[in-house]
Amino acid sequence: MKKKITAIVLAAGSGRRMGGDIPKQYMELSGKPVIYYSLKVFQDSVVDDIVLVVSDEYIEYCRKEIVERYGFSKVTDIISGGRERYDSVRNGLEVCESADYVLIHDGARPLITGDMVKRSIATLEEETGCSVAVKAKDTIKISDENDYGVDTPDRRYVWQVQTPQSFRRRELVAAYEKLVASGDTAITDDTMIMERYGGVKIKLIDGSYANIKITTPEDLALAEVLLEHRS
Repeated sequence: MKKKITAIVLAAGSGRRMGGDIPKQYMELSGKPVIYYSLKVFQDSVVDDIVLVVSDEYIEYCRKEIVERYGFSKVTDIISGGRERYDSVRNGLEVCESADYVLIHDGARPLITGDMVKRSIATLEEETGCSVAVKAKDTIKISDENDYGVDTPDRRYVWQVQTPQSFRRRELVAAYEKLVASGDTAITDDTMIMERYGGVKIKLIDGSYANIKITTPEDLALAEVLLEHRS
């Protein structure tokens, strides 16, 4: 039986480090909003539907200026995000109850590719969860509270995690329920939730060093160059 696949695209962040009057995911990148590019990849993939999670004040903007304007027919829901990232993901999970697989993606990563989506879905045939990631190029230091280096992990085993992060929905929801019951707020992404509350090892699959997250104005300029090179 064919699995139903839903992409949850997170775009509720404020992007304070970018400056400017609008959040980074709506800033112009090569003539289109940053969020356009990841939505386009999911629209053109085998994903069945897309849940777009935004802040309250941008729901109508996204509906009219992005979803309707660019014909993203797979966007079935545009919903309000929460205070933290995991709150936004939880809101997204609640509106895709019929999904078997969920792919959770940060809308501030416009250089996602269709191949990443395809390989993530294929991995879920064998694994409970996976995430695209890249091996760290630099030596990583672990510091103490006073910023003195105390450990140097073997770089061969250090990865920088990206998105999409993909899961079997039932298991992810169960882990979220345990997270909520625990009151834990020191959570940075969904792989951490599955490891800590789902008891699941997350498979890391090759992402791309070009799959950057737009956080600063310099990132936006770099993304312009990377998009030009890709096209």
